[in-house]
Amino acid sequence: MVHRFEPLVIRHTHRLPAPCGPAGQGGVAARQFDAALMAVGFKLSADLLGHLSALDEGTVVDTAVRTLDTVRAMVGDHVQHNAYFIDFPANVPDTLDFWARCINEALADDASRESTLAQLSTGVLDLLTLPSYGTYQHTYTEMLAAHDELIAAAGDRLTVLHLGGTPDDEVTALYLALAGSVTPLGEEALLDLAALAGHCVDGPQPEEIPVRENRAVVNRARLEAGAGLLLDTVTDVLRLACALSDGDVTLVEPTRFRSPSRPVRRALLAGLDAVVAASPAKLADVGVHREAFKRLGERLHAREYAERWPHAADVFAVARGEKVARSFDSRAAELLGAGDVTGAARLLESAPGKLFRSLDHMLRACGTQDERDVVVAAAERVAPQVSGRVLLSVREHLHNRAREGGARRVFVNSRGRAWVSDDTRPPVPAAECERLIAALDAEIRLRLPDPGHLLIDPDVLDVALPLSGKATAAGLGVLPRGSLSPVDGELLRFFVHWKQTSRSTDFDLSALMLDASYDTVAWLSYTALTELEGEHSGDITDAPDGASEFINLRLGAVRGTFIVPQVNIFSGEGFEEVEESFFGFMLREAEQAGRPFEARTVRMKSELRGTGRVALPLVFVRGEDGRWHAKWLHLYLTGTPNSNRVEGNRVSVATLLRGIVERDHLTVRYLTDLMADGATPTTLWDGVSVPDGPVTYIGLERPEGLHPGSRILTPENLRDLIPA
Repeated sequence: MVHRFEPLVIRHTHRLPAPCGPAGQGGVAARQFDAALMAVGFKLSADLLGHLSALDEGTVVDTAVRTLDTVRAMVGDHVQHNAYFIDFPANVPDTLDFWARCINEALADDASRESTLAQLSTGVLDLLTLPSYGTYQHTYTEMLAAHDELIAAAGDRLTVLHLGGTPDDEVTALYLALAGSVTPLGEEALLDLAALAGHCVDGPQPEEIPVRENRAVVNRARLEAGAGLLLDTVTDVLRLACALSDGDVTLVEPTRFRSPSRPVRRALLAGLDAVVAASPAKLADVGVHREAFKRLGERLHAREYAERWPHAADVFAVARGEKVARSFDSRAAELLGAGDVTGAARLLESAPGKLFRSLDHMLRACGTQDERDVVVAAAERVAPQVSGRVLLSVREHLHNRAREGGARRVFVNSRGRAWVSDDTRPPVPAAECERLIAALDAEIRLRLPDPGHLLIDPDVLDVALPLSGKATAAGLGVLPRGSLSPVDGELLRFFVHWKQTSRSTDFDLSALMLDASYDTVAWLSYTALTELEGEHSGDITDAPDGASEFINLRLGAVRGTFIVPQVNIFSGEGFEEVEESFFGFMLREAEQAGRPFEARTVRMKSELRGTGRVALPLVFVRGEDGRWHAKWLHLYLTGTPNSNRVEGNRVSVATLLRGIVERDHLTVRYLTDLMADGATPTTLWDGVSVPDGPVTYIGLERPEGLHPGSRILTPENLRDLIPA
């Protein structure tokens, strides 16, 4: 049972729960384990190596096998990455020459000659009908034999695995961290929480579960274990019902409710009844999800239990329109529609979060300075009651509103779907923006803990604050949307891997190069296999056993300011339908050889699980000093049902990119500047030496040798930096 959760602990914390076993002479096996890890870009910390060396060899070997499977999957090395052109990136042909070769091979094949001639006679040829196009012409083993060994380089990635506590302690700590997170979790983390919640239901629980989706997942485990439920709104019950039906607890997508057992039906109705009995005003929340409540009421047979749980019956009466319960939103909208901004502000003071989310609208609706003063004063009064995540979101919004030209607005929903529209809003008055920003800074500063000695890795300062796990894809080395991270290397190589579930599926990896004005310079794709900048590995059009595509770029040769990798779905299953799909990039030095995919050169690997047909994981930006940085996007464009190509979406990609690149995101630098006011001292880490005493360390990787009393914040738990 313990080993079941070991991969979760490794993925989320980069710690290996301390293996248990007989004492022995495991030093040789531990060093062999360390060498095997280094081949895929990982390494044992000194403490972990020492711990393993004191165990018997069998325990070390068993631990090594499990851990290697986990870390190889983390970096994308659990599958075979073949390339269409066996020598890639060498000997990639010109696109037209390659197509001509495929045609000649088809004409030489008795089975395909006639159909190929018929197509040629019409002047239009479908490449997918050519036998040698789109499918591997060699085995993975043959591809490996065509490449030299990778030459080790100082810049190769090395991710350290640290020694954790006991397996039970590590599992409990991870459960408490995920369940008690103050920011929403990503899809993968939410699934991990569900697995942990069932295991930990009888153990320690977080003092508070502020994120409602997390609460729904925990409540499902509690209900199945017969424990008491954590409910204080009617929507908590709705989310729990979605969880019980394996539906969407975020309530973004409709859930098809199953018919629950009688005990579950009673538990849900009793929960609704208790919530409304304690606070009848909470009936107002029903209208937001009216249709979902109507469908749930049918599954729960609510009318049969109306006498036993009359307050629950009121919930479904409101959903059916038989009873009226005015929401804050509708009452505030009515006041604003009547021009009563002061009245709306006073009403929303009793719902601080809603007031803050409405600030932009209310300030634009104000007709007088007195009204603006009332709105800002109301915000200042309730700021201590607003969650830290909302405060930070509004702070970022106001900063950008104060500097925006007002030409275009970029929208990104919780699933990463992005679109652009004209911005017709009038500006928010500058004086009120400044006053609110000052109030927010003061409130956030008050909530930050005293860090003591603050030790900061400079590379983490431009990482965007993880205000939502939904703004970050699952994977290794992945940072929140808007983050900026340095890219050091001569060769940049992208990769995508996918495996279809049931239908023939063609993903196309492409790279678009844009100049400083966001105009197209060039692109690499299956229609442009070679350019001055680099090479494409060739088009794979079917992936029953999995397929990979690569793009190799020489950064010194890149024309323009932006490199935009993208994954286009040409045909078949979507990103959420395929069995597996992920994107990543590698960095190499010019003298390094090796296979198309080398795990220890991988800097980032992220899952592709969005709802659009075009994925934009990140963009590479050349700075004024000539250095390249990655800016993280995690976006999906709607695209078309089929035949998405880089040539067809250049304009929409450029428009979207401008909005994201030119937006200022709140970064770690913002919070560390506030924390530094109370820190004694603050030190920028030089990458080598660490202080002797306890520190609060914030960085991309945990250094070895930190005092055991230190607080450590890395991308894996950076959400803990967000104040409650």
